[in-house]
Amino acid sequence: MAIDTRGETADKPSGEKKTRTSPALFYRQVVNELRKVIWPTRKDLITYTTVVLIFVLIMVGIVYGLDAALGWAVLRVFGGS
Repeated sequence: MAIDTRGETADKPSGEKKTRTSPALFYRQVVNELRKVIWPTRKDLITYTTVVLIFVLIMVGIVYGLDAALGWAVLRVFGGS
């Protein structure tokens, strides 16, 4: 069973006043979280970049093809010059 905690923090009771996090504490928490990240190797990064670029090129081709086909169809229906 899920507990709905929207609108309040999960670790504090709703009646307790919220305090601001100091910039130094925030920085330490960010650094601590970044240490937990598993960074990709150079080979992984090149592979991911290649996959993304190929996917983008395929999508550009699909959008261009649809645009050309619909443009042709509109000109045929409405009689362009």
